[in-house]
Amino acid sequence: MKNINNNLLDLDSLSKKQIENILSSAKNMEDIFYNKSKNTLSIPNKTIAGLFFEPSTRTRISFEHASNLLGIKYIDLSLNDSSIKKGESLLNTALTLQAMKVDGLVLRHPHSGAPYSLLGKINTPIINAGDGTHAHPCQALTDLYTAKKHFGKIQGLSILIVGDILYSRVARSNILGFSKLGAKVKICAPATLLPQSLLTSNTNGIHSKISVFTDLQEAMVNSNIVMPLRIQKERQIKGHLPSFSEYNSIYGINNKILELANSNVMVMHPGPMNEGVEIDPVVAHGEKSLIEKQVENGISVKMAILHKILT
Repeated sequence: MKNINNNLLDLDSLSKKQIENILSSAKNMEDIFYNKSKNTLSIPNKTIAGLFFEPSTRTRISFEHASNLLGIKYIDLSLNDSSIKKGESLLNTALTLQAMKVDGLVLRHPHSGAPYSLLGKINTPIINAGDGTHAHPCQALTDLYTAKKHFGKIQGLSILIVGDILYSRVARSNILGFSKLGAKVKICAPATLLPQSLLTSNTNGIHSKISVFTDLQEAMVNSNIVMPLRIQKERQIKGHLPSFSEYNSIYGINNKILELANSNVMVMHPGPMNEGVEIDPVVAHGEKSLIEKQVENGISVKMAILHKILT
């Protein structure tokens, strides 16, 4: 998997074939994850360091679990446990781990572009587990895998992403991934949460194919997957929304609004969820929800990513 010297930074540098190869590899990993079958794909004598400088439950623990299933030693390094708290730079931390012969870095960082700042300065492969508001390729690959596993395909599906597009790294990576694999991507949000750069950019011809809505009822029509995004409460002090209750009344995903979508519609959410804000609890835990499956599938996908990077 070539993505800037064997790193996984986002899906913009991966071809359709490379993305499909990862999804195919994830399918092969399921026997190890679900059936505890004999692990012929183990990668002994390898070490991964997880550098999570933002809170994380799903991504951090699933990478650790995926590493263990592949026989990879996982070192968990959080901000509070590192010399970064003493003022050490990210680069010097990475160089220190490289000197210890760590074979890969899984990096979650609050600043957009943080993984790219290490390119050309370290030789250790980097897996981007989320950088600021920029990208989250691991979540996007998980979402692609979940959609393909449920529907049997991605080509031709209609994907509706709803909510905080402005600050969502998940939205950006999912737009790239689903578009590359032939899905029709729609985004819907209040105008205050729609970035102008996304609406005017035409990178690789992808953004020009996105359908943009501010009316949720209109956007719902013919949607196969509806993906509400977490309303990032910590960012709403900037006044993008009048109130969370008003947002919920207009853009919240509930069973009534889902009646306007395709009859086979399923709901996904990258987590964590604000139940009662962007999604009704009845929907989140109901028969149309793939949210727990996303968490489940994330293990096989991360196993595939680690296997590709380390071998």
